[in-house]
Amino acid sequence: MQSEPFEISVTGSFYSLLLPKDIIQPFLDKKIKRVKVKATFEGNELLFHGAIQKRNGNYYMMFGKRYQKELGVFPNDYFQIQFFEDDSKYGVEMPEELDAVFLSDYDAFLIFDSFTAGKKRGIIYSIARYKNSQTRIDKSILICENLKRGIRDNLDLLKKF
Repeated sequence: MQSEPFEISVTGSFYSLLLPKDIIQPFLDKKIKRVKVKATFEGNELLFHGAIQKRNGNYYMMFGKRYQKELGVFPNDYFQIQFFEDDSKYGVEMPEELDAVFLSDYDAFLIFDSFTAGKKRGIIYSIARYKNSQTRIDKSILICENLKRGIRDNLDLLKKF
């Protein structure tokens, strides 16, 4: 399932997109709130995962400064986006380093797997933000050790104890 590409601009707080209801209605009808997004602007392309959120009768999607900078858009610039059904397991791409560490540490994976979908995404995002592969491996190992120690707070999972 996918939408047609459509034009949009960053609105309101400058960190969200006001979504046209006719575009997202097919996703809502199938109870799909997490989508893959392809955004394009002046030859730049950005792929990311997003959530369709309802506020005050309208539907929005977060589009933070980092995404705006990566795409090269400023508030009130119009750019194209297109939605695709998100078929990923966690609603975001799992870094291969974290996945490999979980494959080698089944006890930590079972703890991770018991969390809510949002908490799992938070842990995945905390690893994915590192650009260096070795850093992602080191942080993944640290998270696994902390999970087995009983630490559950996302902010504490990346701390050495």
